[in-house]
Amino acid sequence: MTTYESEIKTISQPQEMVFNTLSDLTNLNKIKNTDTEGQKMAGEYFKDIESDQDSIKFSIPGFGQAGFRIVEREPFKTIKMEAENSPITAFGWIQLVPVSENTCKMKITIKADLPTMIKMMMDSKLKKGVNTIADAIAEAVSAL
Repeated sequence: MTTYESEIKTISQPQEMVFNTLSDLTNLNKIKNTDTEGQKMAGEYFKDIESDQDSIKFSIPGFGQAGFRIVEREPFKTIKMEAENSPITAFGWIQLVPVSENTCKMKITIKADLPTMIKMMMDSKLKKGVNTIADAIAEAVSAL
């Protein structure tokens, strides 16, 4: 499996609020509708985004349809997901760590079992994409 990790992002919101927002994927509509630079960048990589409380589906130009379903929530610390409706096996984690009462840090990790050809074609996009997702989330949640 190949691992893609975002840079650690600082979010200007309490850890509990960030966890509660991100652990209910219907809240992504709030994030999707923010007018932030991160959201604009994410919009270039992810199209046709749909979500319910436990899952998110999207399309990636040049790759096709993909999605993730939340499989475990460790309150205020970790949200674990697995790929669904995807031609590859993948898992994702959103990790949160408190910095202060009103600030936390976030890191996104994705592990994917990529066939060699897809890895060659998509590796740089996935590396950039995981940071783009983290930037968009951190920026949007900080603005809530």
